[in-house]
Amino acid sequence: MRRVVVLAASGAVAAGLAAFVLLLPGDGTPGSSGTAQAGRAARAAAPGPADPLTTEEIQRAGALATAGMRSHLAAGRAHLLYVERDDGKDGEGSRRAEAYVYDYARDELTVRTVDLGEGRVIREVTDTGVQPPPSRQEEARAAELLLRDPRLGDGVRSAYRRAAGRELGSAADLALRGLIHAAPRGACARHRCLRLFVRLPDGTFLDTSRIVVDLSAKKVHTLEW
Repeated sequence: MRRVVVLAASGAVAAGLAAFVLLLPGDGTPGSSGTAQAGRAARAAAPGPADPLTTEEIQRAGALATAGMRSHLAAGRAHLLYVERDDGKDGEGSRRAEAYVYDYARDELTVRTVDLGEGRVIREVTDTGVQPPPSRQEEARAAELLLRDPRLGDGVRSAYRRAAGRELGSAADLALRGLIHAAPRGACARHRCLRLFVRLPDGTFLDTSRIVVDLSAKKVHTLEW
Protein backbone atom coordinates (compact mmCIF):
# COMPACT_ATOMS: atom_id res chain seq x y z
CA MET A 1 0.00 0.00 0.00
CA ARG A 2 2.88 2.37 0.75
CA ARG A 3 4.03 2.33 -2.87
CA VAL A 4 0.54 3.14 -4.13
CA VAL A 5 0.15 5.98 -1.65
CA VAL A 6 3.52 7.45 -2.62
CA LEU A 7 2.67 7.31 -6.30
CA ALA A 8 -0.74 8.86 -5.76
CA ALA A 9 0.71 11.64 -3.65
CA SER A 10 3.43 12.31 -6.23
CA GLY A 11 0.83 12.50 -8.98
CA ALA A 12 -1.31 14.91 -6.94
CA VAL A 13 1.69 17.14 -6.21
CA ALA A 14 2.71 17.18 -9.86
CA ALA A 15 -0.85 18.02 -10.93
CA GLY A 16 -1.07 20.82 -8.38
CA LEU A 17 2.24 22.30 -9.46
CA ALA A 18 1.24 22.09 -13.11
CA ALA A 19 -1.98 24.04 -12.36
CA PHE A 20 0.03 26.63 -10.39
CA VAL A 21 2.40 27.12 -13.32
CA LEU A 22 -0.46 28.18 -15.56
CA LEU A 23 -1.37 31.00 -13.17
CA LEU A 24 2.14 32.47 -12.86
CA PRO A 25 2.91 35.63 -14.82
CA GLY A 26 5.51 35.31 -17.54
CA ASP A 27 8.86 37.07 -17.68
CA GLY A 28 8.37 38.41 -21.16
CA THR A 29 9.41 35.18 -22.91
CA PRO A 30 6.42 33.09 -24.04
CA GLY A 31 6.31 29.83 -22.10
CA SER A 32 9.57 30.43 -20.25
CA SER A 33 8.07 30.55 -16.75
CA GLY A 34 5.84 27.54 -17.39
CA THR A 35 8.73 25.51 -18.78
CA ALA A 36 10.97 26.26 -15.79
CA GLN A 37 8.25 25.44 -13.27
CA ALA A 38 7.30 22.23 -15.09
CA GLY A 39 10.94 21.15 -15.07
CA ARG A 40 11.20 21.75 -11.32
CA ALA A 41 7.94 19.85 -10.77
CA ALA A 42 9.21 16.86 -12.77
CA ARG A 43 12.46 16.81 -10.78
CA ALA A 44 10.54 17.02 -7.51
CA ALA A 45 8.30 14.10 -8.50
CA ALA A 46 11.16 11.89 -9.70
CA PRO A 47 11.97 9.07 -7.23
CA GLY A 48 15.22 9.30 -5.30
CA PRO A 49 17.78 6.48 -4.89
CA ALA A 50 16.23 5.32 -1.60
CA ASP A 51 12.58 5.49 -2.73
CA PRO A 52 10.61 2.32 -3.54
CA LEU A 53 10.48 1.26 -7.16
CA THR A 54 7.59 2.73 -9.11
CA THR A 55 5.23 0.53 -11.10
CA GLU A 56 6.81 1.79 -14.31
CA GLU A 57 10.30 0.99 -13.04
CA ILE A 58 9.27 -2.53 -12.05
CA GLN A 59 7.82 -3.16 -15.49
CA ARG A 60 10.86 -1.70 -17.24
CA ALA A 61 13.32 -3.66 -15.11
CA GLY A 62 11.42 -6.88 -15.79
CA ALA A 63 11.40 -6.20 -19.53
CA LEU A 64 15.14 -5.45 -19.59
CA ALA A 65 15.98 -8.53 -17.50
CA THR A 66 13.99 -10.89 -19.74
CA ALA A 67 14.66 -9.28 -23.13
CA GLY A 68 16.41 -12.36 -24.52
CA MET A 69 14.04 -15.01 -23.20
CA ARG A 70 10.56 -13.97 -24.26
CA SER A 71 9.87 -17.31 -25.99
CA HIS A 72 10.84 -19.23 -22.84
CA LEU A 73 8.51 -17.08 -20.75
CA ALA A 74 5.64 -17.49 -23.19
CA ALA A 75 6.09 -21.28 -23.25
CA GLY A 76 6.24 -21.51 -19.45
CA ARG A 77 9.82 -22.81 -19.44
CA ALA A 78 10.91 -19.81 -17.36
CA HIS A 79 9.18 -17.31 -15.11
CA LEU A 80 9.90 -13.82 -13.82
CA LEU A 81 9.21 -14.29 -10.11
CA TYR A 82 9.42 -10.67 -8.99
CA VAL A 83 11.41 -7.45 -9.15
CA GLU A 84 12.70 -5.59 -6.11
CA ARG A 85 14.98 -2.67 -5.42
CA ASP A 86 18.70 -3.37 -5.26
CA ASP A 87 19.92 -2.26 -1.84
CA GLY A 88 23.59 -3.01 -2.47
CA LYS A 89 26.07 -0.39 -1.34
CA ASP A 90 27.72 -0.26 -4.75
CA GLY A 91 24.44 1.01 -6.16
CA GLU A 92 24.13 4.03 -3.88
CA GLY A 93 23.16 7.14 -5.76
CA SER A 94 21.52 5.26 -8.65
CA ARG A 95 18.20 3.56 -9.33
CA ARG A 96 18.79 -0.19 -9.57
CA ALA A 97 16.49 -3.20 -9.49
CA GLU A 98 16.98 -6.93 -9.10
CA ALA A 99 14.89 -9.27 -11.23
CA TYR A 100 14.51 -12.90 -10.12
CA VAL A 101 14.03 -15.33 -13.00
CA TYR A 102 13.54 -19.08 -12.52
CA ASP A 103 14.36 -21.54 -15.31
CA TYR A 104 12.20 -24.65 -14.85
CA ALA A 105 14.04 -26.61 -17.53
CA ARG A 106 17.40 -26.27 -15.78
CA ASP A 107 16.10 -25.59 -12.28
CA GLU A 108 18.27 -22.52 -12.01
CA LEU A 109 17.60 -19.17 -10.39
CA THR A 110 19.08 -16.14 -12.11
CA VAL A 111 19.19 -12.73 -10.48
CA ARG A 112 19.80 -9.88 -12.91
CA THR A 113 20.65 -6.42 -11.62
CA VAL A 114 19.27 -3.66 -13.82
CA ASP A 115 20.56 -0.09 -13.82
CA LEU A 116 17.40 1.86 -14.58
CA GLY A 117 19.32 5.03 -15.39
CA GLU A 118 21.47 3.30 -18.00
CA GLY A 119 18.67 0.99 -19.14
CA ARG A 120 20.73 -2.20 -19.10
CA VAL A 121 21.59 -5.32 -17.11
CA ILE A 122 24.85 -4.71 -15.25
CA ARG A 123 25.18 -7.95 -13.28
CA GLU A 124 23.92 -11.53 -13.50
CA VAL A 125 24.21 -14.34 -10.96
CA THR A 126 22.90 -17.87 -11.63
CA ASP A 127 22.71 -20.65 -9.07
CA THR A 128 21.03 -24.00 -8.47
CA GLY A 129 19.44 -25.25 -5.28
CA VAL A 130 18.08 -21.79 -4.47
CA GLN A 131 14.33 -21.57 -4.01
CA PRO A 132 12.89 -18.13 -3.21
CA PRO A 133 9.22 -17.86 -2.16
CA PRO A 134 6.68 -18.54 -4.92
CA SER A 135 5.08 -15.76 -6.88
CA ARG A 136 1.32 -15.29 -7.14
CA GLN A 137 1.45 -16.55 -10.70
CA GLU A 138 3.16 -19.74 -9.54
CA GLU A 139 0.50 -20.31 -6.91
CA ALA A 140 -2.17 -19.97 -9.58
CA ARG A 141 -0.24 -22.28 -11.91
CA ALA A 142 0.06 -24.90 -9.16
CA ALA A 143 -3.70 -24.71 -8.56
CA GLU A 144 -4.35 -25.19 -12.29
CA LEU A 145 -2.18 -28.32 -12.31
CA LEU A 146 -4.01 -29.59 -9.24
CA LEU A 147 -7.39 -29.11 -10.93
CA ARG A 148 -6.16 -30.98 -14.01
CA ASP A 149 -5.32 -34.04 -11.96
CA PRO A 150 -8.05 -36.61 -12.78
CA ARG A 151 -8.61 -37.70 -9.18
CA LEU A 152 -7.52 -34.77 -7.04
CA GLY A 153 -9.12 -32.18 -9.29
CA ASP A 154 -12.55 -33.72 -8.85
CA GLY A 155 -12.03 -33.72 -5.09
CA VAL A 156 -11.23 -30.00 -5.10
CA ARG A 157 -14.31 -29.22 -7.19
CA SER A 158 -16.56 -31.28 -4.92
CA ALA A 159 -15.24 -29.56 -1.79
CA TYR A 160 -15.70 -26.16 -3.39
CA ARG A 161 -19.26 -27.02 -4.44
CA ARG A 162 -20.19 -28.02 -0.89
CA ALA A 163 -18.61 -24.91 0.61
CA ALA A 164 -19.85 -22.35 -1.92
CA GLY A 165 -23.08 -23.83 -3.16
CA ARG A 166 -21.94 -23.35 -6.74
CA GLU A 167 -19.51 -24.84 -9.22
CA LEU A 168 -15.85 -23.88 -9.27
CA GLY A 169 -15.20 -21.78 -12.35
CA SER A 170 -11.39 -21.81 -12.40
CA ALA A 171 -8.31 -21.67 -10.18
CA ALA A 172 -8.87 -17.92 -9.89
CA ASP A 173 -11.87 -18.63 -7.63
CA LEU A 174 -9.64 -20.22 -4.99
CA ALA A 175 -7.95 -18.34 -2.15
CA LEU A 176 -4.38 -19.62 -2.35
CA ARG A 177 -1.17 -19.51 -0.39
CA GLY A 178 1.89 -21.44 -1.53
CA LEU A 179 5.07 -22.51 0.22
CA ILE A 180 8.20 -24.05 -1.26
CA HIS A 181 8.53 -27.77 -0.61
CA ALA A 182 12.16 -28.85 -0.35
CA ALA A 183 12.91 -32.55 -0.06
CA PRO A 184 16.21 -34.27 0.77
CA ARG A 185 15.74 -36.71 -2.10
CA GLY A 186 13.46 -37.41 -5.01
CA ALA A 187 12.26 -35.02 -7.70
CA CYS A 188 11.65 -32.14 -5.28
CA ALA A 189 15.26 -32.21 -4.17
CA ARG A 190 16.05 -30.52 -7.52
CA HIS A 191 12.75 -29.25 -8.89
CA ARG A 192 10.66 -26.25 -7.90
CA CYS A 193 7.86 -27.75 -5.84
CA LEU A 194 5.01 -26.08 -4.00
CA ARG A 195 2.61 -27.03 -1.26
CA LEU A 196 -0.70 -25.24 -1.56
CA PHE A 197 -2.99 -24.02 1.18
CA VAL A 198 -6.49 -23.59 -0.24
CA ARG A 199 -9.19 -21.70 1.67
CA LEU A 200 -12.76 -22.39 0.62
CA PRO A 201 -15.58 -19.80 0.51
CA ASP A 202 -17.02 -20.95 3.86
CA GLY A 203 -13.70 -20.23 5.61
CA THR A 204 -12.55 -23.83 5.89
CA PHE A 205 -9.32 -25.11 4.38
CA LEU A 206 -9.02 -27.92 1.88
CA ASP A 207 -6.94 -30.84 3.13
CA THR A 208 -3.87 -30.58 0.91
CA SER A 209 -1.33 -31.70 3.52
CA ARG A 210 -0.10 -34.59 1.36
CA ILE A 211 -0.22 -32.82 -1.99
CA VAL A 212 2.89 -31.37 -3.64
CA VAL A 213 2.84 -29.66 -7.04
CA ASP A 214 6.03 -29.99 -9.09
CA LEU A 215 6.19 -26.90 -11.30
CA SER A 216 9.36 -28.06 -13.04
CA ALA A 217 7.87 -31.37 -14.17
CA LYS A 218 4.27 -30.07 -14.29
CA LYS A 219 3.12 -32.96 -12.11
CA VAL A 220 1.20 -33.46 -8.87
CA HIS A 221 2.60 -35.80 -6.22
CA THR A 222 0.90 -37.31 -3.18
CA LEU A 223 3.23 -37.77 -0.24
CA GLU A 224 3.34 -41.09 1.55
CA TRP A 225 3.36 -40.89 5.35
